[in-house]
Amino acid sequence: MAGTKRANIKIGAQVSIVLKQDQNTGSLTEGVVQKILTNSPNHPHGIKVRLESGQVGRVKLIH
Repeated sequence: MAGTKRANIKIGAQVSIVLKQDQNTGSLTEGVVQKILTNSPNHPHGIKVRLESGQVGRVKLIH
């Protein structure tokens, strides 16, 4: 499932995000959603979240 819709993402969900510094390479980081940072219902590049590890990025995949 793609991470462009806020309604698809729940706190505690296992997701893959792309970190700001990895946007050029597109490498993904996996983790569990701690907080949803994007307020709008959709975002073309993915909803921004904070993982439990403290990393912040845009959701590319929801597991």
